Amino acid sequence: MEEATPHFVHALDEYLTYGAYACAGIAVLIFLYHEFRILIIRDYKAKYDYVNSNEIRFFWYSVVALILAATLYLNHLAAAVSMSVFNSPETWFYVRTFMTLCLMAILFVIFHTVVRIYYPRSVEKRLAKLRNKPRISPAGNVMRKLAESEEEAHLEAWQFREQQEIHSVDYDVWIDEKTGYKKIEKYEAYKHAEECTECGYYTLRIYDEEVATPPTEDESGLLIKHFKCNYCGHREAREAVIAPLSANVTA
Repeated sequence: MEEATPHFVHALDEYLTYGAYACAGIAVLIFLYHEFRILIIRDYKAKYDYVNSNEIRFFWYSVVALILAATLYLNHLAAAVSMSVFNSPETWFYVRTFMTLCLMAILFVIFHTVVRIYYPRSVEKRLAKLRNKPRISPAGNVMRKLAESEEEAHLEAWQFREQQEIHSVDYDVWIDEKTGYKKIEKYEAYKHAEECTECGYYTLRIYDEEVATPPTEDESGLLIKHFKCNYCGHREAREAVIAPLSANVTA
């Protein structure tokens, strides 16, 4: 039994090293896979939707794999110290296992907070770049993004009404001024986070909207958008003007 123990210890350390390298490799592969998926998507709106739906999730998978790699490798490095302190192989094994699990839990909590609180800021910056990246028409011309004041004539009546009355929905209109080709892209505010005025993190989201004053044919209405911070719980309401019903007609 005494002769088998050193062999067991050596084998365990070797497996821990291999496991650490494997987890680090998996983290890199997850990152490369995500970036490759973005690279092969040609349409910027499709890129936007993919990043918006998957970036934080894949980043978290990479972080989890790196946490596993770090804890396994640190366990391997601590082997010599552990054996010099604990004479009993059984005690050594249980102490190392317990310390590894504790370290893994601590790193998990720390990095989960980082990914949930800090990383969305980087994602929103990337999304903003994709949303404003100049589109190219089928004719190969650079398209121009219209200002909000120019969009009405190019949206369908229901699209304009949706944008004006449901302020969590926004449309971008791109025009090829040489050929007249038009591209309309729809964005939903519910899927995005804003910077919280209380804690400063990008964790403030719309959770409800209510029409305080319905619009009439000639009078504008009032919409109230309710926001809640997923981190600090801060709540706030913002008012938005609803255009008169007579304005919800495309030219």
